[in-house]
Amino acid sequence: MIEGMHQIGEVADAVGLSLRTIRHYEEVGLVPPSGRSAGGFRLYTDEDMERLRLVRQMKPLDFTLDQMRELLELRDRLAAGADGRQRTALVERLELFSAAAEQRCDALRDQLDAAQAMAHTLRLEVRRHRPALRR
Repeated sequence: MIEGMHQIGEVADAVGLSLRTIRHYEEVGLVPPSGRSAGGFRLYTDEDMERLRLVRQMKPLDFTLDQMRELLELRDRLAAGADGRQRTALVERLELFSAAAEQRCDALRDQLDAAQAMAHTLRLEVRRHRPALRR
């Protein structure tokens, strides 16, 4: 195997995604492998693995595939050293993604609060009815 490259199974284990999901992300152009082995197996760099981890983090925030792709491209362009007006526009777009992520986190916290309240209500109900079963 090529030094610094990882096969898809190793990548799946490392980033916590299924092989099928990683292949899907390749098919839609989100995170293509950086290479192929002589036998045609997908090979990923550490940077590819970081991209997959980032995509995994975006998933619970309900970013669409197009939004994920845009955010990855935006980060790539900033990392490549955009300057001047282009950099300003890219950072402004990144700020919009940041704000959207914060809003979605707030919504998830609200959902979690509601779910925890329901679980608490059910625990209390179980406790209330449990003594009746012992009679």
